[in-house]
Amino acid sequence: MNSAAFQSSDICNPSSVRDFITLMKPGVMSLVVFTGMAGMLVAEFATSYHINLFQQLLAVACIALGSGAGGAMNMWYDRDIDAVMNRTKKRPVPAGIIEPDDALAFGLFLAALSVMLMGLALNWVAGSLLAFAIFFYVVVYTMCLKRRTPQNIVIGGAAGAFPPMIGWAAVTGDISLQSFLLFMIIFLWTPPHFWALALYKNGDYERAGVPMMPVVRGAKYTKKQMLIYTWMLTACTLLLPLLGMAGNIYSLCTIVLDGTFLLYVYKTLEDDSDKWPRKTFLFSILYLFVLFTIMMVDGVFFHYQ
Repeated sequence: MNSAAFQSSDICNPSSVRDFITLMKPGVMSLVVFTGMAGMLVAEFATSYHINLFQQLLAVACIALGSGAGGAMNMWYDRDIDAVMNRTKKRPVPAGIIEPDDALAFGLFLAALSVMLMGLALNWVAGSLLAFAIFFYVVVYTMCLKRRTPQNIVIGGAAGAFPPMIGWAAVTGDISLQSFLLFMIIFLWTPPHFWALALYKNGDYERAGVPMMPVVRGAKYTKKQMLIYTWMLTACTLLLPLLGMAGNIYSLCTIVLDGTFLLYVYKTLEDDSDKWPRKTFLFSILYLFVLFTIMMVDGVFFHYQ
């Protein structure tokens, strides 16, 4: 694809559309959108603020576009290391399907569109948080941290933790302790989630020169860090009822969910193969979806009691 990628004759081609969707990292986007939507609904249940259905849908669309913007610019910048990693070498930019300049232009366009829409249609607190989340992911994590420190995921994980806070702000127009707690849940979830992947994709990161924790400090140290963060995550999730954000359904289900996650991480700590890191990575994705689903379901019952 040449620099005319945005011409209608190209962009309307079904294969081109699929490539640009891939550029937006739809798998990551699904988690971002889901947790952002949960932040909105929990805010509706836990506060006296409300927005209409059209505003809710628009906020979700803005969060999705913002996530896609970050994904596109991440692929633009990381095209060199993506090309040498088995997990990423077939992405549109390293595969030569989309030109780097086109990926960057697409990402910048989505970023500007999502932030402007969020600010004008909802409020500028949510718009500013969305802008900062995109900036943090692209500049702080991708450009500054990812290739320089094994703490890249710990610090950079903040970028993926913003969506529920953005969703909360879209409803309330502010940042509160409750929304920060939702942020912290994802922030603490990110290291055990991503380090589980890094444990069995260690060779990829080593070839690419990315200083992921298993590459720099070894598997045993990484697994111990995973356990510490999972315990902190457990403590954080159990604070929601104390702040009036959840009721008994959430409390009971979360105890089971956190216990299962801890069990997986303990199994990973004891396992020298790739079996339990793989299982823990997959379960961690399920964990986040189920946790935020429980928040929303519990919110319905808790709100209408």
